Amino acid sequence: MTDVGIVTGATGALGAEVARVLAKRGHPVALLDHERHADRLERLAGTLGGATWFAGDVATDATWLAALDRVERQLGARPTRAAIIAGAWGGGRPLHEETDDETWRMMMLANVETAYRSLRALLPAMVAGRNGSIVVVGSRVVEQPWTGKGAVAYTAAKSAVVAMARATAAEVLQYGVRVNAILPSTMDTPANRAAMPNADPSSWVPLRAAADLIAFLLSDESRHISGVSVPIYGRA
Repeated sequence: MTDVGIVTGATGALGAEVARVLAKRGHPVALLDHERHADRLERLAGTLGGATWFAGDVATDATWLAALDRVERQLGARPTRAAIIAGAWGGGRPLHEETDDETWRMMMLANVETAYRSLRALLPAMVAGRNGSIVVVGSRVVEQPWTGKGAVAYTAAKSAVVAMARATAAEVLQYGVRVNAILPSTMDTPANRAAMPNADPSSWVPLRAAADLIAFLLSDESRHISGVSVPIYGRA
């Protein structure tokens, strides 16, 4: 049976592209995103031919229990290929000028908590079946934290996500399960083009390049690779 793939943050620019790449590679695909994106989830699933979808908060166990039950019923198996893309960017003031914890809490919830809950929900079945591959999305700020000035909370959150992935990779390697990360710089998304209208997007990372890298790390072609964080910076 073909491995079932699952994508969190599936209606975002990168998530949707990863879902399309996995579907083209023949994987049954499950799409997860927040309730406010339910219409977009349904439309995306309709373009992928047989994809299933679930709307909920991936930072909660309840969403994962319900989502995985639906995936198993509709696609016939639990996911063994997972792209954990749900997350968010948040800037703000320099740390010494911050006056509240709103950005910090938002970044930890949107990035660290979603990754933690996703890993905890997905790994038990993969370990039991001795088959699985997971990719999380970090950022260039993990390796070059000085580029995260003005976004300290985001920099800390993405660093925590990648550290968690690499430590988890060591825990599950003996069971045939792999966990890796990608570290993109600025990606060429509609949101980034709107936010930076004077920038040159030709130097940014194309969505398809990032999606292809994720698909490679999820595939058997990379079966000897685990616990790594792969930079994909383009020319940015």
